[in-house]
Amino acid sequence: MKIALCQMNSNDDPAQNLQVLLGMLDEAASGGATFVLTPEVLNCMSFDRKHQNDVLELEENDASLAALQTKAAELGIWLLIGSLALKTGDPDNRFANRSFLIDPQGSIVSKYDKIHMFDVNLSETESYRESAGYRPGDRAVTAAFQDTILGMAICYDVRFPHLFRQLAQNGATVITVPAAFARLTGAAHWETLLRARAIENGAFILAPAQTGHHGGTRKTHGHSLVVAPWGEVLLDAGTDAGVYFCEIDLSDVQKARARVPSLGHDRNFDGP
Repeated sequence: MKIALCQMNSNDDPAQNLQVLLGMLDEAASGGATFVLTPEVLNCMSFDRKHQNDVLELEENDASLAALQTKAAELGIWLLIGSLALKTGDPDNRFANRSFLIDPQGSIVSKYDKIHMFDVNLSETESYRESAGYRPGDRAVTAAFQDTILGMAICYDVRFPHLFRQLAQNGATVITVPAAFARLTGAAHWETLLRARAIENGAFILAPAQTGHHGGTRKTHGHSLVVAPWGEVLLDAGTDAGVYFCEIDLSDVQKARARVPSLGHDRNFDGP
């Protein structure tokens, strides 16, 4: 399967980001990709809640989602919309960080709301409170994808291996991890975490990422990755925005799991 990862440098203007991405999708399809993946919060990279309230929409009204569904159908590709920031109508006005899997007919096959919120203090000058603006999801998601099962995760989820284990135990052979990973944690942990999740579960990990400076103090790590079930990094996109291609062979999942069949070795235990 030929896939393409779109590494983006999104800003806080959804219309502008959409136009950039539509061009990337054309490039990906022209290059022969049948599955194209985009990063987290591709429509609006912003900490400004007032601005987000002004430019974001409910899912059913979102222009980016509608346009990307139309483009997937036009190109005849599978599309992983890494995530869109969307209004929810919740009383506390928090948004959803929602990923979508779109089929070649432009239909939504599945959607997933990010479960784990990035609430951290990285330094005296860099802290994040994702839960202040976004409500966490509460359901793990797998979806039928071509002749296999795809599991969905987003960014900070990668630090919670039990989520990935449940996805794999429920049949996922490919797990998507779209991200907008901070530079400090990205340099230290991004590749190691993704390789660990691939090795533990004998699954492909596909991780399209945001990159660069997004305005204000927001900077992301880039380095979109494709990791094979045995842990090899098949693609590292570096830090430049663009479309990056990779060939994956789904039979590698069965080969890795046959060599180390750890998915069949989980045991229940008591304590501590």
